[in-house]
Amino acid sequence: MLTAFTAGLLLITISELGDKTFFIAVILAMRHSRRLVFVGVLAALAAMTILSVLVGQTLSLLPKVYIHYAAVALFFIFGAKLLYEGSQMPQQADCEQAEEALSAVKEAELKRQRPNWVGILMEAFVLTFLAEWGDRTQIATIALAAANNAFGVTAGAIAGHAISTVVAVVGGKAIAGRISERTVTMIGGGLFLLFGVIALLEK
Repeated sequence: MLTAFTAGLLLITISELGDKTFFIAVILAMRHSRRLVFVGVLAALAAMTILSVLVGQTLSLLPKVYIHYAAVALFFIFGAKLLYEGSQMPQQADCEQAEEALSAVKEAELKRQRPNWVGILMEAFVLTFLAEWGDRTQIATIALAAANNAFGVTAGAIAGHAISTVVAVVGGKAIAGRISERTVTMIGGGLFLLFGVIALLEK
């Protein structure tokens, strides 16, 4: 239980910093109530986490040996991919994730009439849920849930999402401007590889 919780907490917290959903929370928090944005964003991330864990638990019904090596392979593939992407980024680069998030928020707000509290909650929820769909953290959560305690992974992942969302909502633009996409990508890649090694050794 503790291992599953720790794995979910570390992997999600590091991976989400500087991610598209992180910048969506930053941008929305600068325009609307921080509390409403926090609730909407975290609700979407929690819903996605629960969905991902359910998928992972369904996959765990397959023969254990297949699940084990599939999870190891996913961690190594994502780790290598992130390290390669990070190595190709210049030291000082415009953050693509931030630009994509800003574009998504602008498009959503053009369609919305008046910024009432329900609209803000729905905007935060929908934008975050759609941005998280198919994201590397969703795949990682599925892999963790397939090979670990479901409750531990769920609690750890939601706690990790909560931490990154608090950082985004409270810190806002000041923190976002100091986040190096290259550094976060490299750290995330290293973390994925570390969990791949741990999963391999646990066989």
